[in-house]
Amino acid sequence: MEAAKRGIATKAMLRVAEKENITLESLMELMSKGQVIIPCNKRHSAIDPTGIGSKLKTKINVNLGTSRDETDLEKELKKVDRSIAMGADAIMDLSTHGDTQYFRQALIKRSTAMIGTVPIYDAVLHYKRALKDITAEEWIGIFRKHAEDGVDFMTIHSGLNKEIVRKFKENKRLTNIVSRGGSITFAWMEMTGEENPYYEHFDKILEICREFDVTLSLGDACRPGSLADATDGVQIAELVVLGELTARAWEKDVQVMVEGPGHVPLNQIAANIEIQKTICHNAPFYVVRNPSQSSPPSSTFS
Repeated sequence: MEAAKRGIATKAMLRVAEKENITLESLMELMSKGQVIIPCNKRHSAIDPTGIGSKLKTKINVNLGTSRDETDLEKELKKVDRSIAMGADAIMDLSTHGDTQYFRQALIKRSTAMIGTVPIYDAVLHYKRALKDITAEEWIGIFRKHAEDGVDFMTIHSGLNKEIVRKFKENKRLTNIVSRGGSITFAWMEMTGEENPYYEHFDKILEICREFDVTLSLGDACRPGSLADATDGVQIAELVVLGELTARAWEKDVQVMVEGPGHVPLNQIAANIEIQKTICHNAPFYVVRNPSQSSPPSSTFS
C-alpha cells in the first residue's frame, strides 16, 4: 500500500495488472485508496500474486486443514494441489489438530495461491495450555509466528471488544456467536475478564503486518448465524468498529479486507453490501458462505 501511495510499481503490481487486464496506473490508484489489495507476504516466495477488490475479477478461496477427524497431512496437501489446478485464488488453512506449523510451512512452500490463516485457532496447540491460560502477549506471539512462516493474510476478530460484548449480551440472538474465531475470542474474554488482545494491541499487530507485508482480514465475530439475526444492532455495531480499525490500518499502510455475513435474507443482501462499503470505506469485502442460506445448526468458520 505504501508503494502504491508513493507511485512505486512493484513486481506484484505488474503481475496483477497483467492478470486483470487493468492499467498499472488504475491499479495503483485503487491500492492507494485501500480498494484493492495484493496479499503477498515477503516470505512466501512461491506465490503468484493476485489482487482482490474493486474493478477486479471475483476471487475463489478454498478452506482446508487438519482436524480431529482428518489428520492426514499429505491428503490435505493433495487438496491444495487439486484446488490450485482448478483455479483457486486463495487457500485458507484452518488446521486445528496435529503439527500445524509443519503443515503451514509445507503449504506455503508448495502453494502459488495466497495463504490465509486464523492464528487463534493455532494458539492452544502451539502453547499447549488451556485457552484461559494463554496471555495477551501470546496472542500477539502466535500472530507473529504465522507472519514469520510466510502467511499472506490473517483473520483476526479485532472488532469484538468489551463494548460489543456488552451489546451482544443485552440483545438476545437466536444463534448467538457462530464464528469459530469469534467464539474463541469471546470465551477467552469471559474467562479472563480482559480486553480482546487483537483490539487492545492493534498497533502491535499493524507493526507485524508492516514488517512482513501481511494483509489483515478483519473477521466479523458477530455476523448472523441465521436469517433471524441478520442486520441486527450487534452486527452493525461491530462493523462500525471494523471500519475504525480499517482506517487505523491504512494510516500505517497495512492492507485490509473485511469479512461479511452469511445468513442474510435476499431482500437485505444489497443493503448489507452498501452498509459495509460505507462504514468500512470501500475496503474489499468477502462473505464466508451463501448469503441467503439459513441453517442454524451448521458451523460457520473463521
